Amino acid sequence: MRPALETAALPADAIEVGRIADAWGIKGWFKVLPHSASPEALFSSKRWFLLPPDRPMKPSRVAEAAAPKTDQAWTEPVMLRIKESKDHSGAIVASGHDIDDRNAAEALRGARIFVPRSSFPTAADGEYYWVDLIGLQVINREGVDLGQVRDLMSTGPQTVLVLESVPASEGGKSVERMIPFVSAFVDGVDLPAKRITVDWQPDY
Repeated sequence: MRPALETAALPADAIEVGRIADAWGIKGWFKVLPHSASPEALFSSKRWFLLPPDRPMKPSRVAEAAAPKTDQAWTEPVMLRIKESKDHSGAIVASGHDIDDRNAAEALRGARIFVPRSSFPTAADGEYYWVDLIGLQVINREGVDLGQVRDLMSTGPQTVLVLESVPASEGGKSVERMIPFVSAFVDGVDLPAKRITVDWQPDY
């Protein structure tokens, strides 16, 4: 089933920020599983773009704004206008326009939530969104290239950069490195230059 929402083009700067877990209550509210421990992007955006579960993210043409039939397969992005999203007892819950009862909320189960990167609130000085760190090149103080940020991992008290590099000495075999993203090891982040400088050696 596809939700009775209008189809819409996925923004070029769309970022996946979470998924809809299930209905919550009987008035159309639903639970959300954010991808980040700090879900400010979910709270700040009043337009969520939804894709069905596990569908690759691809920009879609703008379709006519018509209520889809409920017996159609859900393949196109749809836009959900958010009434309210909030933290409730340690969980994220939200309600949207045209989602008026539990059945409508259940139809969204598993949907992937995307919001435009341009709608993210401005990060505080010295703070960074994970999505902005993915793909940055990491070098140490001596100028040695340690690899590219492939992922970030939360270990509870701190975040860890997961790097991937392909040293020439390894014959093209990729090498994974993990560097704690803390001031003791990270000298600076230069987003315009797409570079992170660290106090870290290749043989650590």
